Amino acid sequence: MSKAQRVAIVTGGSRGIGRQVVLELAEEGYALVVNYAGNKADADETMAALAATGAKAIAFQADVADENAVNAMFDAAEREFGGVDVVVNMAGIMPVTPLVELDLDTLDRVIRTNLRGALLVTQQAALRVRPGGAIINTSSSITKFSRPGYTAYAATKGGVEAITLILARELRGRDITVNTVAPGPIDTELFLRGKDEETIARIAAEPPLGRMGTPEDIAPIVAFLAGPGRWINGQVVYANGGAV
Repeated sequence: MSKAQRVAIVTGGSRGIGRQVVLELAEEGYALVVNYAGNKADADETMAALAATGAKAIAFQADVADENAVNAMFDAAEREFGGVDVVVNMAGIMPVTPLVELDLDTLDRVIRTNLRGALLVTQQAALRVRPGGAIINTSSSITKFSRPGYTAYAATKGGVEAITLILARELRGRDITVNTVAPGPIDTELFLRGKDEETIARIAAEPPLGRMGTPEDIAPIVAFLAGPGRWINGQVVYANGGAV
């Protein structure tokens, strides 16, 4: 299939890295389903940016941890565009708290979105993505940094990596690649929330490249795995500027 015919679903696609991935794939000629959890203003802004590019796109509000909503999202993609070729799991939350202070409600919320949500979306992707397609999950270099305060987040991302590596093998013979991108610190509202300037400056100085990453650093990696990077399969790609 030509790129102009390919269809991508991007969860968490209304802001941050997800929005940049959406815009990158639009430039590559994909038709897009932009998933968002609840912030319609962000979704509207993203859709306006897509409209300016002439891309075919629809927005779809869905809680990725709700199996009925996820099924409906894939149904909408198939109804609107005829099928699905690429699924990118970008939806996630990142509360930061020491393990001894971690309350169970917060833990359950992180697991529900980051792990259950990724699993449900990936499950539908495995059932519906067409041959020649790609499933791309999102982990985090925090699994290697082991930075204090990120226990719940890192635990869910470790689970996402396990899902990815196993599914790549389960899809033998289907001509579908399954990979995970694991960014380091990225200049987004999700990462910067609650951090003071001194902490941000220290983290930005860690990579040999001497700066914090941006969504524009990550989106081309996703686009490569979605398209030409066919011989990369069952891998975790750490994208952190060399910090680990």
